[in-house]
Amino acid sequence: MRVWIDADACPRGAKDQVVKFALKRGFEVVLVAGQSQVRPAFACVRLVVVPSGPDAADDYLVEQAVPGQLAICSDVPLADRLLKKGVAVLDPRGREFDERNMGERLAVRNLFSDLRDQGQMGGGQAAYGERDRQAFANALDRILTRLASSAEPR
Repeated sequence: MRVWIDADACPRGAKDQVVKFALKRGFEVVLVAGQSQVRPAFACVRLVVVPSGPDAADDYLVEQAVPGQLAICSDVPLADRLLKKGVAVLDPRGREFDERNMGERLAVRNLFSDLRDQGQMGGGQAAYGERDRQAFANALDRILTRLASSAEPR
């Protein structure tokens, strides 16, 4: 089992939570970033810094992730690309991306992007808090359990 993290935009609390699960359950975590980051000092964690450029980290994630793995990202277009490859995708606030909600999530993302471009809306998401951390941990546990059971030989 491998969990990929779009590390540039992922809150530290979510990254730390994934590492805790990795240590407990014995899977690999790959942080993919467009800029250097501090890598947790555990053998199960690898950091890949891709050459800078538009969508370079996203492209690397899509190229490397395989069906049955999990990716953590808040980038809706990236989540859509990963889902189409059969990769499970979870955002750092505990919301799972799936085929049923992807159309709506893309539409909302595009609407907010247009409103920001027109100056009718500012800012981004609220600060990452304890409620987000708990929702993420619960969803992460549920998805990892589901992926592990579907990977077991029958």
